Amino acid sequence: MNSTTKRPSAIARLRALLGQAPHDYRPATQVFLDLDVQSNAREMALTDRGSERGTENRPQSSAETLDDVEHQVVERIESHKQDAHGLYLEHLHTYDQRVAALNFEERFTVIQQAAPEAVGDFAAEASLGRDELFALRRRLHESEAEREGFRVKHGITRPARLVSLGSGLLKAGVLAVLFIIETAINGSFLAKASEQGYLGGIVQAIVFAAFNILVSFLWGLVPLRLINRRSTIVKFAGILSFAIYLLFAFALNLTLAHLREVPPTLGIEPGQEVLKHVLTAPFDLTDVMSWLLFGVGFMFSLIAMVDGLTFFDPHVGYAGLERRWNDASLNFTNTKAELIERLRSIRDDASEAMNDAARDLTVRRSELDALLQARSRLAQRFVEHQAQIERACNALLQTYREANRRARSTDAPSYFDRPYKLDRIVPAPVEPDADHKEDLRRSIVQAQETLRAQTQAINDAFDSEVRSYKEIDQFFPEAASGKAST
Repeated sequence: MNSTTKRPSAIARLRALLGQAPHDYRPATQVFLDLDVQSNAREMALTDRGSERGTENRPQSSAETLDDVEHQVVERIESHKQDAHGLYLEHLHTYDQRVAALNFEERFTVIQQAAPEAVGDFAAEASLGRDELFALRRRLHESEAEREGFRVKHGITRPARLVSLGSGLLKAGVLAVLFIIETAINGSFLAKASEQGYLGGIVQAIVFAAFNILVSFLWGLVPLRLINRRSTIVKFAGILSFAIYLLFAFALNLTLAHLREVPPTLGIEPGQEVLKHVLTAPFDLTDVMSWLLFGVGFMFSLIAMVDGLTFFDPHVGYAGLERRWNDASLNFTNTKAELIERLRSIRDDASEAMNDAARDLTVRRSELDALLQARSRLAQRFVEHQAQIERACNALLQTYREANRRARSTDAPSYFDRPYKLDRIVPAPVEPDADHKEDLRRSIVQAQETLRAQTQAINDAFDSEVRSYKEIDQFFPEAASGKAST
């Protein structure tokens, strides 16, 4: 539903028609009940009253009109006829209500308005999706141009080396293992030179191991990767960083080796003593285990540096460009798939609603034919029922007259031999004229043709919009031959 106009969509209006019942009625099994002659004769005591009045020779032989008893019979029959006529009109009104409930004109109007609007709504939805997709494709193009510009600038022909979750955890695990091993080795070696023994050696080992591992890792992560740049100045800065790193790693681990050889003597500051030895006699190590400590620390520093150097792509910034390009590409692809699926859902929903509306017209046309036939049968049954009650009336009169004849001593009136003629009620015509039926048939066919045409229009619009989604790529051609797209 549109939030501004609060008007239901075209498909919703079509579906609302399908939710309406074609009629509201309770079917009956029988309409007109036949008169029971014997029951009425017994109730009115026609035989006894006929004999009684015949004994009195009533009515007179010269009588030409019905007597009181016969009038009572006729009045009962006329009353039943009027009741039957009222029942006929009541059922006829029910049929008329059911015919009116089919409401073809409203359906024709809604179909003529809603079906074309459904195609328009579909096109509007597709247009919104196309705008969204165009913006995403433009962002993808910009990311791709930025990445390709970086590759051209630095002479790169390979994709960036991205760090996955598994490889990142592995590299972080390597650093953790190096830290633990170096802490354990340094702690055992430095315990000799610590006044606090092994505990003091562990504390010093943790400080040196953390500084050695983390600084080496960070050095490889940022400054040393500058060596891969094509710019001479930047490349020189990377080479200089590598030289500084070697000097740092060498000096740090050499200091650690000298710290091991400083005896824990009272009154001597170990830090100052180590600094004096490093500055005056840096290679004057008297114990081979000190050289071993130096070698292990320097090797772990190199491993941490290489771990940092390979943690991301060797070219600084290339992995970020690649990741942004991948995210933009994935976002564009997924959004395009979602938009196409959304259009497919709208198309299927609209096609289903229109097909249901077309079938609904056929069902209602059959319902109308059945109602018209039922109305015709109702009128025929009313005519037949009047004939039945006329026969019943004559049977009741005959019962009375025969009993009267047998009891009379004079001749019966001559009108006893004439049957009673019931004044029939002629039912009004219930069948619509041929022109009206033909107009209705043409309207139904036209509405169904409209629905079929709009269903095909939605299918064609779907194919066209899907092609337009795919053609968006033509506005942003991908890079070729290592050059950024223009």
